Amino acid sequence: MVNAAEEYRRQQVLNAPPEQLTLMLYNGCLKFMDEGIEAIDAKKYEDANTFLQKAQRIISEFRVTLNMDYEISHQLLPLYNYVFDRLVEGNMKSDTSKVVEAKEIISELRDAWVEAMKKARIEKGKAKKGVS
Repeated sequence: MVNAAEEYRRQQVLNAPPEQLTLMLYNGCLKFMDEGIEAIDAKKYEDANTFLQKAQRIISEFRVTLNMDYEISHQLLPLYNYVFDRLVEGNMKSDTSKVVEAKEIISELRDAWVEAMKKARIEKGKAKKGVS
């Protein structure tokens, strides 16, 4: 039986617009990186591997879903590749500095995404009111 919190999260994902799902993925990725760093520091290497692989899967999802028809995608792909490589290296060497580096990049991308969402909402509001 699924508990109430799990069902709530599931419903959030199922009903979220695409831009909100992207934000959820960024936040999840950051959470898994934090947990990976904590596990490495605690010398719980198997847990660290699990958390960092989850972060890697999110980065892989970002990479494969990029629409290369847009210039921004050509800028994001090398960043995602770099982050993925840092996560793999940090995981293999139990080196938190590599994971922290990846986390800083994803934090910046997440923050930029939040700002883009805010701007899009403002523009959408203006369009509904007929303001140009």
